[in-house]
Amino acid sequence: MTLHEPVTTLDPRFSSPDATATPWAEATKQLEQAELFWLATVRPDGRPHVTPLLAIWLDRALYFATGADERKAKNIANNAHCSLTTGRNTLNEAGLDLVVEGDAVRVTGEALLRRVADGYEAKYGPDWHYDVRDGMIVGLRDNAALVFAVAPTTVFGFGKGARFSQTRWQCV
Repeated sequence: MTLHEPVTTLDPRFSSPDATATPWAEATKQLEQAELFWLATVRPDGRPHVTPLLAIWLDRALYFATGADERKAKNIANNAHCSLTTGRNTLNEAGLDLVVEGDAVRVTGEALLRRVADGYEAKYGPDWHYDVRDGMIVGLRDNAALVFAVAPTTVFGFGKGARFSQTRWQCV
């Protein structure tokens, strides 16, 4: 995971003339607070697969969970490249849409899984309580889930409202 602040650039081609780059702190605040993300993975035949899911921002990465037999887990086993997006489904209201690109890496360490499980419950409430067992998190009805971390390689931020902007954060 990146140890330094990412390199931030504003793309003037897709920004209002008076726009400035969105600060990384603003992007990470939104990643922490966003309730819903869309995960895009690649099927074995190359077609995209997109699905909504819950995620938490922890230690400079997005963490999400999925069943081992779900399409997204199977896709990641074949190709770890993925994107997670979040934002507002509006055009002219002020807001920031984010696209996080990176590779999904399975998390199995008990201490980190416990932190992820605690993060889910803190963010989403007691209905999202998980226990940690056998390298997975286990929720209601004993449903076990794999946990993946996506440390960003590149993040795009699309500012909207009175001023449009496209910021790119290159994580090195």
